This record gives sequence, structure tokens and C-alpha cells, in this order.
Amino acid sequence: MEPIRRVARCSCGALAVETLGEPVVSGMCSCSECQRRTGAPFGVSYYWEEGDCAISGPSTAWSRVSQRGRRFTQHFCPTCGATVWWRGEFLPGRIGVAGGAFADPALPAPQVAVWDGMRHAWLAGIADLPTHPEQRY
Repeated sequence: MEPIRRVARCSCGALAVETLGEPVVSGMCSCSECQRRTGAPFGVSYYWEEGDCAISGPSTAWSRVSQRGRRFTQHFCPTCGATVWWRGEFLPGRIGVAGGAFADPALPAPQVAVWDGMRHAWLAGIADLPTHPEQRY
């Protein structure tokens, strides 16, 4: 059986990461930096070994020190601005990929939630929201 191949892309499609196999770790992060990076109340991250990722297209890198004091370098598309992948000192030898960049509802659920003390309280009731199969307006 062939390993699963997935492709994560930025909004305009210029920057992509093709992954091979299943992620080695995944998580949902509610830290303030992931909230700012995604524009959402949390980020969803999937990590692969560097050798299982093929990165293509131009990117601009921006580095920061994480809330735990470790270097984190994210790569985003210089055209549309979407962050697609990153490296962090906390997981050496691995590439982090933004879960939303896959736009794949079949992606496995995150294995862990971190910085949960910063999770927005209203997320507890999200399952009770009215739903629509497509955009309502």
C-alpha cells in the first residue's frame, strides 16, 4: 500500500508542502501567538519528519521566540500572506504544517490540545451552534 500523500497550500496556491505518510504528531494550540498567526482562537498543527515533506514555491520567513523561550520560524506566502509551514526548536528535525492549509475534512483530529488555559470559553458551546452545509448569506 502506498503511503498517503497530502498537499497543503496557501490561499493563492503559490506555496505548497507535499507530505508523505501520516503526521508524527498533531495538536491544537490556543497560545496567543497561534491565535495571532491564524486569526482564529487556536491553531491546528501537523508535524512530519523533514524528509517526508517537499516544499515548493516562494516563501517569506519570520522568526520569533515562543512563549516558552524557543525559536519558531514560520514561512508564509509573499503574495497572499498565508502561513503554510514552520520549524520550531521544540520539535527538531520536523516540519509543522498548518492544518487549515490542507483544506481536507478527512485529516485526522489533533492528538493533543496545548495552552488550553488560553482557550476561548465560548468554544465549549460550538457543537450547539446552528449549522449550514454551505455559506448562508
